[in-house]
Amino acid sequence: MNKNIPIFFACDEKFVKFTYVTLKSIMENASKDYNYKAYILITDISDEIKEAGYKMVLGSNFELEFVDVTAYLNSIKDRLPIRDYYTKTTYFRLFIAEMYPEYDKAIYIDSDTIVKGDISKLYNHELGDNLVGACNEQAMVQTDVYGTYVEKNMGLDRNKFFNAGMLVINCERFRTECVLEQFIDLLGIYNFKVTQDEDYLNVICYNRVLWIDNSWNVEVYEQIKYSEEEINMIHYIMWAKPWHFSGVRLEKFFWQYAEMTPYYAEIKAILAAYTDEQRQKDLVQASKLAELAMEETNKEDTFIKVKHKKKSVGRLQILKKIREYELEGRFDEDVEDDPESRELQPGEVDYLRSKFTSKLKAKFAFRMAYKFVGKLQKENKFILKEIKGIEHLQNLQSGAIITCNHFNAFDSFAMHLTYDAANQKKRKFFRVIREGNYTSFPGFYGNLMRNCYTLPLSSNNKAMREFMAATNQILKDGHFILIYPEQSMWWNYRKPKPLKSGAYHFAVKNDVPVVPCFITMEDSQYLDDDGFPVQEYTVHVSKPIYPDQNRNSKDNINYMMESNYEIWKNIYEESYDMPLSYN
Repeated sequence: MNKNIPIFFACDEKFVKFTYVTLKSIMENASKDYNYKAYILITDISDEIKEAGYKMVLGSNFELEFVDVTAYLNSIKDRLPIRDYYTKTTYFRLFIAEMYPEYDKAIYIDSDTIVKGDISKLYNHELGDNLVGACNEQAMVQTDVYGTYVEKNMGLDRNKFFNAGMLVINCERFRTECVLEQFIDLLGIYNFKVTQDEDYLNVICYNRVLWIDNSWNVEVYEQIKYSEEEINMIHYIMWAKPWHFSGVRLEKFFWQYAEMTPYYAEIKAILAAYTDEQRQKDLVQASKLAELAMEETNKEDTFIKVKHKKKSVGRLQILKKIREYELEGRFDEDVEDDPESRELQPGEVDYLRSKFTSKLKAKFAFRMAYKFVGKLQKENKFILKEIKGIEHLQNLQSGAIITCNHFNAFDSFAMHLTYDAANQKKRKFFRVIREGNYTSFPGFYGNLMRNCYTLPLSSNNKAMREFMAATNQILKDGHFILIYPEQSMWWNYRKPKPLKSGAYHFAVKNDVPVVPCFITMEDSQYLDDDGFPVQEYTVHVSKPIYPDQNRNSKDNINYMMESNYEIWKNIYEESYDMPLSYN
């Protein structure tokens, strides 16, 4: 036997009986050279119905698993700009790649289908770099109102629009190209109403589709070009449900496999109990769908007219990695790869800027930095909305450690402007940076990293001793040092992360206060180069935390660090009006 072929379904409890019909048709026609793992994604189902499914696959080369997606839905509900995600089971197909990282490829099939062909042949299509393998949506090809909707509302070719009721999913590409993230993003930008998640998928996957012969998704629609012998999969779309209407084309195949399931009698009873009034309502709904497509086409704010810049996959991958690291508690690890760095050598850095050339380079670097920040502000690429509590810096009479959350290269600009606003001209403003930031950044940013009163850490013990001595002297001379105690930088991450003790060690050793600063963010109306809203920053400067003379050094460090974190936590919860949690 070869490896498992994963096949996914998504439904609610009322529809499981029809899923069993589809599954049975697959089982009867699948190659015996493979094992198959069928997953039914669901939010609630009785043990009785599960047991019927288990019995159906007993003794075959099929395995069946019911997957309650409630926990997964809860884990992403804050990111979903919809309120009916529990009831829209068609959304579940978007979760397959993320929920099952062990699969590089999987099949998804709707439960209103009959599979007459060998499903292993469908699975064995080579997807390459395509996101999905799929078949043309016949409603868009054959009916002008739907085709026009696709072209005028979404800007897609009606002949390159796929039906999402059968998909061969490139799970590996779904994950690396953050398809779920793109879907969630589009949900918050535009509300597609005609075929809903199928519309979103087509926008995301456009020109990244392996077109599979339409015999693998023969929709019971206006025209069917395949003979019964040529059909591999029948799709009873829209109102063409054999359990609601008698005389549906190709219905004999549905009843053939329905009879092989434990729910044949119940399905026949559903057909018998379905009233003419209900059938007429179904036909009216079909007519209303066409009217909706026309209304959406004629709207002024169609998708292609909405101002939307596609978010960069690279940045989406970073955000996805941040969520993973948060769940795993890896708060002190960077999510972005730093450039390769070399070891900083003793004597390489004039930490105190005592040399004339160092002062000259600093003066030039600051002039360039102010010019650069001014340009960013003018172009709305950097927005400092407000500084709160500036008096806590203005009233300082000694040197101090300033702490800040670290989420963007621009947050140091915000902190320097905060220092400027405090008008503490007698005190210089230094900032601790990483070794690689000093040694490895080229060009303009490298010049700023090396000359704007930076204090680079070092992996060399002797150089690190120079760093320690310079830091102590700077604080003794009454200057400020900015330290990022979270250690890692997570892009636009709004929560405070657990803190490291280094900043508080310096404060206790030199008997100076720590001034906790926390920057909160809100989306502006402007988009950055990656398609994300430029953030408007508010800097919160809190009251200084002084070493407690009644505590020993270790207890003082812990006291100051815990107090700093508590202040940040309170600012976060008050500013964003939500409790801090890492789940």
